[in-house]
Amino acid sequence: MPCHSLFANQLNAEQQQTKFKNTELEYKTNFSDLFKMIKAYWNDTRSEPVPNIDVPVTPIDIDKLVSETEDALFRLGHSTVLVRLDQEFILFDPVFSERASPVQWMGPKRFHQSPIDIPQLPKIKAVIISHDHYDHLDGAAIEQLNDKVELFITPLKVGDYLRDWGVEDDKIVELNWWQHVQLGTIKVTATPSQHFSGRGLFDRDKTLWASWVLQGWESKLFFSGDSGYFNGFKEIGERLGPFDITMIETGAYNTLWPDIHMFPEQCMQAHIDLRGTHMLPIHNGTFDLSLHNWFEPFDEIMQLAKFNQVSLLTPKFGEKISVQMPQVIEHWWQAVKNK
Repeated sequence: MPCHSLFANQLNAEQQQTKFKNTELEYKTNFSDLFKMIKAYWNDTRSEPVPNIDVPVTPIDIDKLVSETEDALFRLGHSTVLVRLDQEFILFDPVFSERASPVQWMGPKRFHQSPIDIPQLPKIKAVIISHDHYDHLDGAAIEQLNDKVELFITPLKVGDYLRDWGVEDDKIVELNWWQHVQLGTIKVTATPSQHFSGRGLFDRDKTLWASWVLQGWESKLFFSGDSGYFNGFKEIGERLGPFDITMIETGAYNTLWPDIHMFPEQCMQAHIDLRGTHMLPIHNGTFDLSLHNWFEPFDEIMQLAKFNQVSLLTPKFGEKISVQMPQVIEHWWQAVKNK
């Protein structure tokens, strides 16, 4: 019996839960909050919400990709990261659609194309989903990826979406926080985050959200998904760290929703709490999802990294990052902003 099937009976009771909760707060919104958001967007005075020229993308050569022997990361866009670990491919939050939206005729539009398209991707050991929001869970991408993927790993109840999109039940593993699944030499652990879920008006918090830890023979990685800052980062660092690279959301922050997305200084503190060696800021550079200029998260986290003497990785989309010997320091966005 595959090791991941051992979790099925354990999760049945947990999956009956109707509402999931954060560990430190209950995130609620009301009409007043919605009115403030509408007013803020109406009065938007940003100089550059989206890039005025093309964002640089490094196309990924499939032959070089499959012949890669070292542990490596390739940022494909927003929070979509392709990981090469122990000679296997792991794909986080695959979003390949033109818009992060329930419809493709409106909503946040991509700044750039993916450095590799789904048909060119190699066989994927596992796709890992952090939560059900449209900028992290792309139904069209899941349907296209299905034949390439051995296993889909999600937080509790997110697997129901995948089943609706045609993914076979025995290819889906749903985990609660602190549960794990073993994929050969790779251990995948679901860890807490501070966020919320829902893809419509009436399904708030009916699926779980999570961050993730990957541990292979030599490398250990952390993927934040979406999260506000909370004490959970320190607990994850103490229990499962240190990490060679932390992939931490750094973008889409605002004073209107401080509990569910981190400001750059909180992102840096999360990396420190996790005991990370190198930091890769994600959740930026692909979609306009807040009220800051598109390049602001990069500028802010770069200054914070210098002040805190943290090794910051800011690759072009598609550029290879060696996990054990990362050397990516190019500040590519500075040549794009204000053009």
